[in-house]
Amino acid sequence: MRRLMLGLSMALTAGIAAAAPVPPSAEKTLAAGKPWVTVSQAGEAAAIHGAIDIDASPQKVWAVLVDCAQARKVIANLTVCRVTQKGPGWDVREQVSQGNMFVPTIRNLVRADYTPYSRITFRKVGGDLKAMQGEWRLEARGKGTRVIYENRVAADIKLPAEVVRAGMKTDCGKVLVNLRRAVTGS
Repeated sequence: MRRLMLGLSMALTAGIAAAAPVPPSAEKTLAAGKPWVTVSQAGEAAAIHGAIDIDASPQKVWAVLVDCAQARKVIANLTVCRVTQKGPGWDVREQVSQGNMFVPTIRNLVRADYTPYSRITFRKVGGDLKAMQGEWRLEARGKGTRVIYENRVAADIKLPAEVVRAGMKTDCGKVLVNLRRAVTGS
């Protein structure tokens, strides 16, 4: 189940759901060094909102987020990440996530638009998902960075919606922790 949701919830190069602030209730979790994640139903899609604090500059976090070569350190079941098109301030990436007995292998084409060191918006332009649109935001905080992830994603998976959302919540937290490890080396 864990691996099945990673590809759905964490396409690293990513689009924009409505940019919402992290609620005050999340501060205690983030201050304890843990990721904060919520997943809710949004029509046919799941709305994912997550955050983590990383003891590194936005530039260091950015370097990991935009590097396909590092994507497998962050997303455990990612088997392919490659740039297929590129222009000034944007690219299109093909990403393939390994399936399992519950979910097929999922191939996505994602257009990412970059505002260096602060925001990556992403949206589906092809592939197997029904919908995907979200963003990564980087907020400088003292000597560190708050990373905020939002995504609205929909897939044709033959599992109960509550099971899919629970898997997405768990996997999003793991991806945020993996991102912190990839950035800080610890």
